[in-house]
Amino acid sequence: MSQTWNFKPLILDAIKKNGGWVNSHAHVDRAFTINPDTLDIYKNHSLEEKWDLVDAVKKDASEDEYYRRFCQAIEIMIEQEVSVLGSFVDIDPICEDRAIKAGLRAREQYKDQITIKFATQTLKGVIEPEARRWFDRGAELVDIIGGLPKRDERDHGKGEEHLDILLSTAKKMGKMVHVHVDQFNSTEDTETELLCDKTVEYGMQGKVVAIHGISLGAHPKAYRDKVYKKMKSAEVMMISCPVAWIDSKRTETLMPFHNSLTPIDELVPAGVTVALGTDNICDYMVPFCDGDMWLELSLLFTGCRFTDIDEIVKIATTNGRKVLGVE
Repeated sequence: MSQTWNFKPLILDAIKKNGGWVNSHAHVDRAFTINPDTLDIYKNHSLEEKWDLVDAVKKDASEDEYYRRFCQAIEIMIEQEVSVLGSFVDIDPICEDRAIKAGLRAREQYKDQITIKFATQTLKGVIEPEARRWFDRGAELVDIIGGLPKRDERDHGKGEEHLDILLSTAKKMGKMVHVHVDQFNSTEDTETELLCDKTVEYGMQGKVVAIHGISLGAHPKAYRDKVYKKMKSAEVMMISCPVAWIDSKRTETLMPFHNSLTPIDELVPAGVTVALGTDNICDYMVPFCDGDMWLELSLLFTGCRFTDIDEIVKIATTNGRKVLGVE
């Protein structure tokens, strides 16, 4: 009788032997804030519009409310045997430092069960004086300097200056940098390439991580290959969050046939370190993501027709520790 195969237990066993799951990117301070009455916000508004609409669940939330969100999300990670979690945290004029204070409390509560690293989420940018004040405050409290250059590019035409502020701050403080880039599945997005150039300019090779990068697949192959070479040379790493972007809207723009997943089938052979994240959990951005790590991983390797099991396991484990600076 021929042997039957099920790759899931094989991969899960390898993940466990390799130190357990790593969720490299989340936004757990906003977890579980969507409900049936607000679901239309997800359906009817763009990502950029939701950058401000989420103020509704931030402005009146107490530190204790944030703490409950953190605990609920962290316990879901622990149940799945996630060993390391990386989460962005909003630190801005709306929520001020209530969310990060709650996150630090939760990290202390669960320190014997999971390693947690926090990054600044710059949802209000870093250019306007009040936003910059809270960015500087947050930079002192977190492990990783996080950024969203598209916010200041949209509002002020200063996406490059946003990156300058992130990288100069991180270099001064000796911290890693994680940046949301190329999120719109569009040929107009070239943020990953700019991030590579800025990484070299600031001498931050090996300390910078791009998040999402789904627009890479929208570009012609020659451009993709150029960016991959820049990423490898600058040692810029990538975090993919598959469920968060599989719902990219249809477009009539002509571009290479591709899906809306980070193109790991090209990134990994090009020598780029790729890790895995869940991104938002049950909130305005991604209401139907419940933090299931197997769903994220299986969607990624299935959607990219990626069959190298050793590399799949690394994406879920050791690569995640690398992008979070966890030895």
